[in-house]
Amino acid sequence: MLIFDSVLIIVLIVIDQLIKHAVVANIALGGQHPVINGVFSLTHLRNDGAAWSILQGQMWFFTVIAIVALGVMGVFFWRYRHQKDHWIDELGLACMMAGTVGNFIDRLTQGYVVDMFQLDFVNFPIFNFADSCLTVGVILIMIGVFLADRREAK
Repeated sequence: MLIFDSVLIIVLIVIDQLIKHAVVANIALGGQHPVINGVFSLTHLRNDGAAWSILQGQMWFFTVIAIVALGVMGVFFWRYRHQKDHWIDELGLACMMAGTVGNFIDRLTQGYVVDMFQLDFVNFPIFNFADSCLTVGVILIMIGVFLADRREAK
C-alpha cells in the first residue's frame, strides 16, 4: 500500500501544479472564466494567506506548519504501513500530504498560492486542487476514525 500511496501523492501533486500552471498561462490575474454559469468559475488569484486570506504575508508560519504537518503525517504513514484495516487512513494521509506539498511548492517558489476554483452560488473562498486534496484527506481520516470506533465497539 505504501507504494500505491507514494505514487498517488506524486500524481496528485503533479495534477495540482499542472492546473495552477494552466490557469496562470491562460487566465489573467484577477480574471474569471465561467465554466458553468452561476455555479462554477475559474478565477485566477494569488493568495499569500490561508482561507479567506487570513494570516496574509506570514510565510514563516506556513513554512513551519507545512514542515510539522508533513512530519506528523509521515509518522502516521509509518505506523499504518502494515495494517490492512487502516487503508482509508493511509488514503486520507496521502491526499493530505499531496495537498500540503502542492501548496508548499507554491509558497516556496512564488511566495503565494495560486487559487482558481470559485463556487458562484455561495460566498466561499476561492480554492485550488491542493486545498481539495486536503479536504478530501480530512474527510477520509474522519471516516477512518468512525470505522475504527465501530470495529472497537464490536
